[in-house]
Parts: sequence; structure tokens; C-alpha cells
Amino acid sequence: MDPQYVLISTQINWACGPTLVGDADSEPELMSYLNATKISRLGNNFSEYSTDWAPPKVLNMLAKRGYRVVGIAGVGQTCIWTLFKDTSTQAEIHHTQ
Repeated sequence: MDPQYVLISTQINWACGPTLVGDADSEPELMSYLNATKISRLGNNFSEYSTDWAPPKVLNMLAKRGYRVVGIAGVGQTCIWTLFKDTSTQAEIHHTQ
């Protein structure tokens, strides 16, 4: 399996959510794991996944799945985290054990 990136973001208050966790092409199983629902906001021509969970809970849940934060940015009142999971490295580790 190829390396995987996940971007999550929240606006205003990072301590309470909701948190955006994916776009229309996101892995459905991972979105279900994050308790996320697909939404389309009025005026947007795209869908995204949102969970009511606060970013710290989302980050902890993704860490349990092997994702790690590789970048964070603030844009206005939005905070964005980039997470990465190198599944090829994990596969190599399992083969050597």
C-alpha cells in the first residue's frame, strides 16, 4: 500500500470541534472510524467529511492507526494539521519480525 496523508482542520476553537477530516475521495473506512459524516455546504461544489470530535481526539485516534503529525499551519482562524502514515515501512517491519 502507498503512503497515506490525512489533513484535518478546525476553525476558531481547537478544543471543541467540529473537525474536518477528509474530502470526497477519503477512505470510507477511516472516515467511519473517525465518526465522520459526508457533508456538502451550501454554495460549495464539493463534499467533505466532518466529525463532532475535537481535534485532540481526532489526532489521538489517528495516532492509534499509525499516523503522525508532520505539519501544522494556521490560516486566519483555521488550524490545519497534516498527518502521514508510511504503510510501506510498516510492511517492511512486519516482514523482518
